[in-house]
Amino acid sequence: MTTPLSSTEVRTSVPLSGHTTLRLGGPAARFLPATSASDVVDAVRAADQAGEPLLVLGGGSNLVIADEGFGGLVVHIATEGRSFDRLADGRVELTIEAGEDWDRTVAFSVEQGLGGLECLSGIPGQVGATPVQNVGAYGVEIADLLTSVDLLDRRSGRVHQVQAEDLGLTYRSSVLKGTDSAVVLRARFALQDGGRSAPIRYAELARVLGVELGARVPVADARQAVLELRRGKGMVLDADDHDTWSAGSFFTNPIVDDAELPGVLAKIGERVGADAVVPQYPGGPGRTKLSAAWLIERAGFGRGHLAADGRVSLSGKHTLALTNRGEASTADLLELAREVRDGVLAAFGVRLQAEPVMVGCRL
Repeated sequence: MTTPLSSTEVRTSVPLSGHTTLRLGGPAARFLPATSASDVVDAVRAADQAGEPLLVLGGGSNLVIADEGFGGLVVHIATEGRSFDRLADGRVELTIEAGEDWDRTVAFSVEQGLGGLECLSGIPGQVGATPVQNVGAYGVEIADLLTSVDLLDRRSGRVHQVQAEDLGLTYRSSVLKGTDSAVVLRARFALQDGGRSAPIRYAELARVLGVELGARVPVADARQAVLELRRGKGMVLDADDHDTWSAGSFFTNPIVDDAELPGVLAKIGERVGADAVVPQYPGGPGRTKLSAAWLIERAGFGRGHLAADGRVSLSGKHTLALTNRGEASTADLLELAREVRDGVLAAFGVRLQAEPVMVGCRL
């Protein structure tokens, strides 16, 4: 049986700009903070049974909301809680409620001497969003550590546990992305006890740490180095720094079929010179990943590139971040995103894909 929503719990006309890291987005017609998993379940079931449009909102770090806002119920996940279970071979399974802050979760795991999450330090948002996006940074992805999630299936109304291998976790995606058919209630991660990091796989991070690729370091050292790198790119939230008023990396690194790669590289060579060293990374069987930031810069969009009369710009620290300079609208942001996307397409024949979830708007 579904518990009706109390009118005293639901607020009206709540600006969603206060709930996104871009600080953009119009008002929610109705807004409900949900502080327990059962609150989330009851609210979602009630909205679905009533046929009310529903937006489940976490930390708002990977979200672009239209200036018109959302004309239904916004359920803001504000759940908290974490627990440990000992596994075999020195591993520990950490269970975290979906509403927990992600970076505080990483900090907690480091404080406990658990290795695995440290390279994902400084990423804004909540735990529940990380499996949806298969969040990754500095050579580590959620897919490397996730064991399972508890989901509310909106089609059946049931809560059930789903194993990580059944989530279709791929580069910055999963079967949960782009659909509202399920809501993550909590997630579980298998970490390694003993105070050492996962093997360092990212060259830039290895250089900062002064170690070879594949080395393990104290988890606190790895976290500190990652935070320093992210701050240098404007990727750690700071209310006083407009370069962090963003959704993080706005575009994903494009993945090209190897059969098409020679043609793409030839077109890039025509623009930047045949001797240019184009960054390339494994993109899966028969595919190669290119650097979106490198392409954006070579297409003529430098750091700090302005649009909409200066109300939005590329970050002054990292060209993958599209930023609100303080007075922007969502329309302004999308204007800049289209300019960059279309410019890269015209220059190199590569179409960039947006990483954030769009609500009531599109590129």
